[in-house]
Amino acid sequence: MSLKKKVLSVSLSSLMALGAVTAVSMPAQAVGNGPGAGNGSIQTSILHTYDSLVDYLKTQDAKQQAMALEVIGQTVKGRDIYMAKYISNPANPTILFLTQQHGNEQLTTEGALEFIKHLGTGKTKGVLDHVNVLIIPMLNADGAMGDVNFSLDNYLADGDRHLTRYNANYIDLNREHDKAPSQMEPEARALHENVLQKYKIDYLIDLHHQGTLSETEGQLVSGSILYPTSPSVKPEVLEGSKKLGSVVYNAIQPTGWGHLGKYSGGSTNNIGRNGIAAYYDVSTLLFEMRGMSDHYIESYAIGQKSNGYLIKQTITTLDAAVRAIADGSIDSADTSFWDTLPTQKSRQSEESDE
Repeated sequence: MSLKKKVLSVSLSSLMALGAVTAVSMPAQAVGNGPGAGNGSIQTSILHTYDSLVDYLKTQDAKQQAMALEVIGQTVKGRDIYMAKYISNPANPTILFLTQQHGNEQLTTEGALEFIKHLGTGKTKGVLDHVNVLIIPMLNADGAMGDVNFSLDNYLADGDRHLTRYNANYIDLNREHDKAPSQMEPEARALHENVLQKYKIDYLIDLHHQGTLSETEGQLVSGSILYPTSPSVKPEVLEGSKKLGSVVYNAIQPTGWGHLGKYSGGSTNNIGRNGIAAYYDVSTLLFEMRGMSDHYIESYAIGQKSNGYLIKQTITTLDAAVRAIADGSIDSADTSFWDTLPTQKSRQSEESDE
């Protein structure tokens, strides 16, 4: 691991140093009108590469008795796709965390890797006895490594590589979910055939990034959330999704550094949160974090000064969801906040990034 990655790892680990992750404070100015688009250079060299991610997962697998590591398939370019599994009892409720369907949305992956380490500590003692956790920390490894069959010459980031939304075949993996698996791109097919059809999954948080200029109430959001909006999703599945959103909202919004809006997304089943809810009866939640690790549009990519709180936001989200499912408090989660949660708008026109 490079010196930069070691420094990043130490700084992230310090977020976890005392108590539960939700107890860590961050400066209130971190979000809202804090670090803006282009504030700080956009660096990819401090992020995990595919190879360093694999090494990290294998190291944690060797250290953690509760963890198992599974290869669920391969990317277009032949990279293994890994899933970390914590299954103590198949009868327990199960949550799946999915990151990097879009390869240029990597800070959620950095948070997911820290959370995997977190699950191996005493801070989650007893929690994994009551909930099963599946984590796919990098579905689109080819896009994350810029190993694609099209040009990335216009991408903005500095560092050792570029990252792109699409897989190697220039396909958006989050538009594949209404196809027969045999017609899907290899990464989406692996997710459907070897995870969604293999495991009984109750909840899914699909972690993404959006542009940097979305706001509600005049304040830039740290992220936005949305339940499935497909008309073919069963009412009880939708209600579970809204409860999952309540857990996340109530973990992030009071922190002082988090400010969430309601995402404005489509209702078609080719989108993951819709298709997976409709076809597998999984209660799904989309979480769009602020800013991307690379893009060809300047207002989408965010400088590294914002990395810390966005990674922290991911860790807090995963931790809160796992604890609420484990202790059953998700069942009584208050979903009324959805009725008044403002739908985000953009300070300038940005296309949908889901």
